[in-house]
Amino acid sequence: MQHRTLSNGVEMPMIGYGTFQIKDAVQCEQCVSQALETGYRLFDTAASYENEAAIGAALRSSGLPRGTWFVTTKLWVQDAGYDGTLRAFDASLKRLGLDVLDLYLIHQPFGDYYGAWRAMERLYREGAVRAIGVSNFTPDRLVDLCMNQEVKPMVNQIEIHPFFQQNTALRVMEDYGVVPQAWGPFSEAQKDIFNHKTLAKIADRHGKTTAQVILRWHLQRNIPIIPKTVHKERMIENLDVFDFELSEKELESIAGMDIGHSEIIDYHCFSTARQLNSVKIHG
Repeated sequence: MQHRTLSNGVEMPMIGYGTFQIKDAVQCEQCVSQALETGYRLFDTAASYENEAAIGAALRSSGLPRGTWFVTTKLWVQDAGYDGTLRAFDASLKRLGLDVLDLYLIHQPFGDYYGAWRAMERLYREGAVRAIGVSNFTPDRLVDLCMNQEVKPMVNQIEIHPFFQQNTALRVMEDYGVVPQAWGPFSEAQKDIFNHKTLAKIADRHGKTTAQVILRWHLQRNIPIIPKTVHKERMIENLDVFDFELSEKELESIAGMDIGHSEIIDYHCFSTARQLNSVKIHG
């Protein structure tokens, strides 16, 4: 497995296993166990996914040493703020069954995320978490946070795929030493991406699937990814992307697929702020 080094020296696997929408505890534990058997070593979850306990159980039962796997979880909007973040972090750590977390992210750029960041800086300094970052922060919000805090975010996990390539966001992150991580690398199968003519031609040329071409495209942009699947054969397929390379011409053809905006969620829209602030994950 290849790794990307964060600004503080922590090494993060380039490919992780996403667990969004795998809420059933039995299924989630089984999927994580299969992912571990397949070779995944980074596992991405969040308090709002309601599966931290199942992931922790699978990791503990694997028999693999703690230092060989990497766990990310996230703070939900409801718990943003200094005190709420400290409580939420302790609850997530307990559910995961961990003493130290690898990466803690502010899940959404809403609520009192400045207070949350101060609490996360404290957790980082105390050694409770190895790295801290954010998720879904647009370039303007990321720059504002970077310029007004003592510890800059080490990761910004955002939507990236061939239809939404995030070139401006990536340049801003590079300027501030923030590592991007792509959620939704398959664009949640929108626009029939797995049968897209451009990707299919490249896949045929390399004897690979369109999914593998998409993941390889991310890797050649030096972007860590967290593809999600509940099928073991696809877990295997998603890791089998280190034995070929896309040419410059192929990269240019994929660049032409960019529509320049998300069709999944708009973080500049007032209804997004209203919707995400309305979601409560506990009483």
